[in-house]
Amino acid sequence: MSELFRGARRPTIAGVGTTAQGELPGQGANQIAVAAIKLALHDAGLRPADIDGLITCKNLRSNIGTDEQIAMLAGLNPKYSATLDYGTGNFSLHLAAMAIAAGLAETIVLCYGTNQRSARKPFGTPVGGGADFQRVSGLVHVAGPAALAFNRHSHLYGTTSEQLGWVSVAQREWAAMNPLAIFRDLLTIDDYLNMPIWVEPLRRPDLTMISDGGAALVLTTAERAKHLAKTPVYVAGMAEQTALRGDQNADNLLRPWLAQVAQRLWASAGIGPPDVDVLFIQDATSVWVLQMLEWFGFCGIGESGAFVADGNTRPGGSLPVNTNGGQLSEAYMWGWLHLAEGIRQLRGEAGSRQVEGAQITVDCSSHDFLKGAASVLTTLEQL
Repeated sequence: MSELFRGARRPTIAGVGTTAQGELPGQGANQIAVAAIKLALHDAGLRPADIDGLITCKNLRSNIGTDEQIAMLAGLNPKYSATLDYGTGNFSLHLAAMAIAAGLAETIVLCYGTNQRSARKPFGTPVGGGADFQRVSGLVHVAGPAALAFNRHSHLYGTTSEQLGWVSVAQREWAAMNPLAIFRDLLTIDDYLNMPIWVEPLRRPDLTMISDGGAALVLTTAERAKHLAKTPVYVAGMAEQTALRGDQNADNLLRPWLAQVAQRLWASAGIGPPDVDVLFIQDATSVWVLQMLEWFGFCGIGESGAFVADGNTRPGGSLPVNTNGGQLSEAYMWGWLHLAEGIRQLRGEAGSRQVEGAQITVDCSSHDFLKGAASVLTTLEQL
């Protein structure tokens, strides 16, 4: 285990804040982010003056969400600040952990806010270094390459559309117990199979629900966190891997490079898949859940379809996955709500969806076919 995850300066989450999700008319993205910051500070029992670091991430394809904008609205003047272009929860968390380890700051607030739903922002535009190639191929939304990825998996391993549907069904069951979730009506596998196909074989429940909302975390040292209001949640491991060469990478539709994230993650934390109590997978599409279950070692390669169809990820299953409902049912928030839910599960604050005895969670995220990141969180002082 790395020295980063030991001792008094061990990165520790001391506060979490999430706003309402869905449609928040009349509120700008930065305003929503600041509302989440206030909630996270209150959760930690801190004031703005206690914060000496700020990490923000921009809204997709915009210059909204910079540290200058957020700091001005929140009344912050930190020693350290930064803005990520693609700052999903894990990438932002990792940057904050490294800043604390380097002594650049002691207590950092990380945030994301968006009004992408009420502003009717278009998502039919390819992103990343290979965007031009995707555009001429007609792949103007993540649904296209995700459908191709599933069809490749089906060709190799016989995975069926019905098996894929159990990803969405399970997450809707979790969302039914989550007051923040947009989609809370139960979804049966028959309901799923009777829905029209949007991009073969994907249906509406296989794709994220675009939403307004905000989320924020307070990250500090283990020494400081033990004197604050809530149970400390320690960062016990983290890893990243890029795939910036895009389709130059072998079989990139299946994203085999995610296995490198997994290998480094388990090595950094000194644990493995059997030790995980709750798993979170950033699910821009349901296909990503199948892929990450396999590459992170929770089931064998080619076995994820049967794994979810057997009920393992459902309430009461052997591996609770996305207990918040995920981006398929809760809200599309770049994985920030997955981190928030993981923290609440570890602190025993998840209400009727609480996983009994949860002590270790893993959060896996990815920027589609370009990069991946994962984190291990725990309330255990030593793993």
